[in-house]
This record gives sequence, C-alpha cells and structure tokens, in this order.
Amino acid sequence: MSRTFCIANQKGGVGKTTTALNLAGGLAMAGKQILLIDMDPQCNATSGAGCKPIARHPLVEQARISDCAVETSWNGVKLLPGSRSFKDVDLLAKDIGTVSAQVVAHLENETGLYDFVIVDCPPSLGPLTRTALACADEVLMPIQCEYFAMEGLTQMIELIRDVIQNKNHSLEFGGILLTMYDAELELTVEVDQQVREFFGEIVFDTVIPRDVNISEAPSHGKSVMSYSPRSRGSRAYIELCMEVLERD
Repeated sequence: MSRTFCIANQKGGVGKTTTALNLAGGLAMAGKQILLIDMDPQCNATSGAGCKPIARHPLVEQARISDCAVETSWNGVKLLPGSRSFKDVDLLAKDIGTVSAQVVAHLENETGLYDFVIVDCPPSLGPLTRTALACADEVLMPIQCEYFAMEGLTQMIELIRDVIQNKNHSLEFGGILLTMYDAELELTVEVDQQVREFFGEIVFDTVIPRDVNISEAPSHGKSVMSYSPRSRGSRAYIELCMEVLERD
C-alpha cells in the first residue's frame, strides 16, 4: 500500500520543494518506487527534477496517471508535472469540495503501483493546498529556523484539522522538519527547542543544514544526493529518508 505525503507550509522559502525533491530522490535510492506530483503553479518541483511544465494539469483533466507520469533521470522516480495554467487554479477555487473529492478518488485508483506518492503544494492556505492535503495520508511540514518560524503555524494546523474532519480517512502528521539549520546561531537553537517542546515526537530528529549544495542541485536537475553525495545536505536528507521509512 502506498503512502501519500503532502509537503506543506504556507510560508515560502522554507525548503518545501527542496524537501519534496530530495525525499523523492532519497527514497528511490532506497529501492522504492516514487510518484512526485507537482501541485504548485510555480512548477519548481518539475524543473528541479529536470522536466518541463505542461499546458494542463493531469489531475484537473482526470487523465490517467499512468499515461501522464513522466520518466525522470532519477531511477525509481516518476513525475506528474506541474502546470502554470491559471484556468486550473480557477477551477479548483470554484468548488473545492467537488474537485477535491474527484482528485482524491482519481489518485486512490491510480497510485497503487507506487510505494510513495509525494505531493509538492504551493506556499499558501488556498484551494490547491487544501486539495493536496485531501489527497494525502500524511503531511510533512518544513519549518525554517528563523524568528518567524512559529508564525502562521496555527493557521496551517487549523487547515489540517479542517481537512481531517472532512475526509473519509485520517490525515496524519508525518512530521515537522527543521530546515536551514545553523547550530552556531543562538536563534536556531532557540527555535529548535521551542518547536520540539510544543510539538514533541512529531518533529524529526533529522535537521537540514544550510548547505549551498542543496540550493545548487535543482538547477542541475538532480537531488543533492546525486549532485554532491558527500555533502552535509546529502547526509541530512538520507537520514530524513531513513526516519520516514522507520515511521512506516
């Protein structure tokens, strides 16, 4: 049975798409079959995997995933590319309940061949994020180690609770991930302590350090593990993947 992760945070620049890409790449290296779904109109997950956006999103058109999933150069990873079409966003915004139900049913019927489905959604609390959450079994939330890390989390958690109440099966917290971690900064240590005290065991032990290799890898269409296998960022994402597998 596949596990569907939604990588979500309404704040931009927290490492959401980077985490989606490297989680997909790392789990594939562990021998898992991965489907990466780009739900963000910015299509950064699509370009980061070395592919191009498409005219219309397959989930909106209810197209067969097996026909639309693109082979990537990453062994074990297939991509459902993103679309920059405003028409798709407008459609999702018109009747979120109906569209979400259709998309969820479509995914459940189409993703059984994969061990993990990873959904990268936009940095917002809007209809695309709500639909992505409705499609998922677990939500993984990256949090940047900065002063405003906790700001807005209440809204995100309320949205998650709302989705849970309106789903036929339970959406769970897959984990909170601390990103852009610099142990030499007092602020980073303070944020770490605050998040772990508040959220407890759902916070991953793994933290993602500040590492230029993590930032550079997507521009080459690679995961950080392939781009710079001995880097700190590569080791961190491998450890994250091990935690995800252990939590199964």
